[in-house]
Amino acid sequence: MNDAIALSPNKLVRALGKPAAEFTKQDIIRYIQENDIRMFNFRYVAGDGRLKKLNFVINSKAHLDKVLSMGERVDGSSLFSFVSADSSDLYVVPRYRTAFVNPFSQVPTLDFICSFYNNQGDPLESAPEFILRKAQRELQAKTGATLEALGELEYYLFSEVDRIYPIVEQKGYHESHPFSKWGLVRREAMQVISEMGGMIKYGHAEVGNIIANDMEMVQHEIEFLPVPIEDAADQLVAAKWALREVAYKHGLEVTFAPKIIVGQAGSGLHIHSRLVKDGVNLMADEKGLTDTAKKVIAGYLMCSESLTAFGNTVPTSFLRLVPHQEAPTSICWGDRNRSVLVRVPLGWVGVGDKMQRDANPLEAPGTGRFENNQTVEIRSPDGSVNIHLLLAGLAVAARYGLEHPEALKVAEQLFVRADASKVQGLRQLPASCFEAGDCLKRDRARYEEGGVFPAGLIDSLVQNLQAFDDLNMSEKLFGNADSLRQLVARHLQCG
Repeated sequence: MNDAIALSPNKLVRALGKPAAEFTKQDIIRYIQENDIRMFNFRYVAGDGRLKKLNFVINSKAHLDKVLSMGERVDGSSLFSFVSADSSDLYVVPRYRTAFVNPFSQVPTLDFICSFYNNQGDPLESAPEFILRKAQRELQAKTGATLEALGELEYYLFSEVDRIYPIVEQKGYHESHPFSKWGLVRREAMQVISEMGGMIKYGHAEVGNIIANDMEMVQHEIEFLPVPIEDAADQLVAAKWALREVAYKHGLEVTFAPKIIVGQAGSGLHIHSRLVKDGVNLMADEKGLTDTAKKVIAGYLMCSESLTAFGNTVPTSFLRLVPHQEAPTSICWGDRNRSVLVRVPLGWVGVGDKMQRDANPLEAPGTGRFENNQTVEIRSPDGSVNIHLLLAGLAVAARYGLEHPEALKVAEQLFVRADASKVQGLRQLPASCFEAGDCLKRDRARYEEGGVFPAGLIDSLVQNLQAFDDLNMSEKLFGNADSLRQLVARHLQCG
């Protein structure tokens, strides 16, 4: 057994002695028999972006084999707004590589994430998971490269005010207990997410500390490692479910809402991405950022207005996207600049092992393991995101930039070093769901190219966004504290 398997927190990986990508049906059945698993669950992402569940009791080996092979029927009209009731039956079929031991069930239970299929046995064209697969497939066909991504999952936990070591408002960044609260929830969630197959980079307290109405709201973040976008989407929806379960167990409420109190830090879902081909990160080389990376950045910027239709899906999203809140409004990019829409963070390019040797003088030169970790980060999405559709949109935008003849020129023109909110002449992101819907209508041909996004789904998304009727919302609600509180409460459990 190699080290990657021996040290994996995923119980199935360790027990089966192989990576999850190699799981077979017979592997799963053997694990169930050897570990006295009594139940299993099918999980799948519906139109609202949440993870749904279907419970099964294992009646016999034959029953288990049949359901794992054939899947089961579900009512698609109750899961997707674009599926009509007169032809609503869909199949859900488990993907064996997603199997994990349910960390919350009292009865030994195995869970699977599923794909949707229509009555002909073909993938459901409008299912978020299949749209993401199509977007990756089109990108690979055109470039030979794979898009990888990771999310920075920010959230708030609500509890009564702790009078001992009180929190300091807006001063929570990387704070530790007892000056930051509920780190134990974060640590427990990180453990179960990793056991479920999530590839976690780290967790920490975030800047947001809020005290209001005898309640304290403390912000945390869990950041993941880069994986292919299909896996990145699955692990983020599973992580949200796991966090809610852990918080509920401790009698706490967790929210991923983009804004909970105006004037205080909101919760984003920053997405880092990189193009990989034959195991090589194409975003940087020994000279720094590559032209490939700049074209991808240009693609993100040129599609940024319509990408908000996937990444900022409730009216309170646009209470977060305001100037001077470390959330972007201007369409531009820069190095290590947190005011821009697309940020290029440090990527360990060109530093070698000199930091390790300076911090640890006993280490001999060349004993460290250093690799090109360069990513680019888009900072507009938030916790209301439909993550499968957003990552599909980013794959489309990356392809658009790589194929656009003016991409490098666009990248050069939109690079800024100053506070982006003070740079004149830059295009601005939409200021409402209604405007985001208009932008998606304008750019729809980009997303529909190659059959990635079905036209009917684009129509449905635009209709849902514009049904909020939130055009000029900020101006309408300015100074109206009660209406703002009601709006925030309505969308507190989005995503």
